[in-house]
Amino acid sequence: MKLISYNDPQIDVQQPRTGVIKKNFVYDISDEFNDIASIIESGEEGLKKINQMINLSDTKFSCSDLKDKQLLAPLSTLKRNILCVGWNYLEHFNEREQKHIDLPLKPTIFTKSTGTIAGPYEEIPLPENYTNKFDYEAELAVIIGKQGKNIKEEEAENHIFGYMCANDLSARDVQHNHGGQWFMGKSLDKSCPTGPCLVTKDEIKDMQNLNITCKVNNVIVQSSNTNLMIFSIQSIISEISKAMTLEKGDIILTGTPPGNGAKRNPPLLLKNGDIVKVEIDKIGFIENVIINEKELYNYDRN
Repeated sequence: MKLISYNDPQIDVQQPRTGVIKKNFVYDISDEFNDIASIIESGEEGLKKINQMINLSDTKFSCSDLKDKQLLAPLSTLKRNILCVGWNYLEHFNEREQKHIDLPLKPTIFTKSTGTIAGPYEEIPLPENYTNKFDYEAELAVIIGKQGKNIKEEEAENHIFGYMCANDLSARDVQHNHGGQWFMGKSLDKSCPTGPCLVTKDEIKDMQNLNITCKVNNVIVQSSNTNLMIFSIQSIISEISKAMTLEKGDIILTGTPPGNGAKRNPPLLLKNGDIVKVEIDKIGFIENVIINEKELYNYDRN
């Protein structure tokens, strides 16, 4: 099942709608589920109800009509920070500047703030007076659908609801200027576009065999496969759950492949007008234009 959140100008742009994409049609299920978070909360019963609604519904529109709608981030309001994994592809780890750091024996976990969420085709603000090293990171996002603590690896998939594309946009200079702590450089407003839909786990038979690419201005800058992760998705879920209870709706970014702009020679850092596209097999793609913050919001940062 592919779940979307969108605005419909013909109904009410102030009230996001909830839809399901099936066989080139979109079914509006907003009367029963006002957002995707409520579907996740409802669990298997909610998914069964949606399938029943689709089978009985004649309220649908063609996927081609989506161009007249505005796709939003599938999960726009989060209960807590996005959980992230660093250095989860060996070649990306080998790009690190801190050569004295050994390959971690456990997943490297950090977070991005809730305010980083952005839509799949939303313009992304670049605070050019704050950073001049804005970088891209294509990632597979995993959404938790079942609460759990001390989850065993072999049971981790039971706690997954689905998947999205994500871009962990990062200010490299800000990362380095705060004592090596990544949070500030990872938490710029709107620095985590996601989508274009939330694909439920039944749609993807092997989450550890998905091609993942990133393009900047239509040039491939990252190209890999999730089978090259150092730590599997199951092991990541298990490890995080040893420290904290995972909750329904939690988002986990599972790491980025090699090819980040800051590590290139010469560096390829994002600037005003750049178009960044992240694409993952069986999910789709997100594509965002980088816009100078003062131009996008028509103000100057003090």
